[in-house]
Amino acid sequence: MSKARATVELVAGTSLAWTWEVLTPIDPTRFYPRFGIIPATVAVRDQSGPWNVVGSTRTLLLSDGGRVVETIIDVVEPTFFAYELTEFSKVFKVLVDHARAEWTFTEVEGGTHVSWSYEFFARKGWGWVLGVIIARAWEPYMRSVLPEIVHEAERLA
Repeated sequence: MSKARATVELVAGTSLAWTWEVLTPIDPTRFYPRFGIIPATVAVRDQSGPWNVVGSTRTLLLSDGGRVVETIIDVVEPTFFAYELTEFSKVFKVLVDHARAEWTFTEVEGGTHVSWSYEFFARKGWGWVLGVIIARAWEPYMRSVLPEIVHEAERLA
């Protein structure tokens, strides 16, 4: 199965524990706006538990009428959590079988290094198209979003 990956990194001027506490449960409707062809997250539905517990799920509703289901699949508090994205709709339903997002937090001098990555697993025959979308739209989107997310941890500290 072909895949495409994007990773962005930034240092938050906050402690490891604080960065984890603030960033793990962030409300995606506040921080995931529309960006070019990437729709905004406009609502979260059916969240089954805290967003730092393996097995918790939620459905994100998107500004283009689409949706995607997220499921927490791995947690190592306070340094790592990962979730799987499934049940894509709209264009990504055609292109993407599933995706995996990972957040890694590492204590560094003066704060916490935050690494956020997505790996998208393409449906057969769509790997090259997905690769272009991730490189030209998704990764720039992540680069525009992460500073706002990190700023939230710093603002609340």
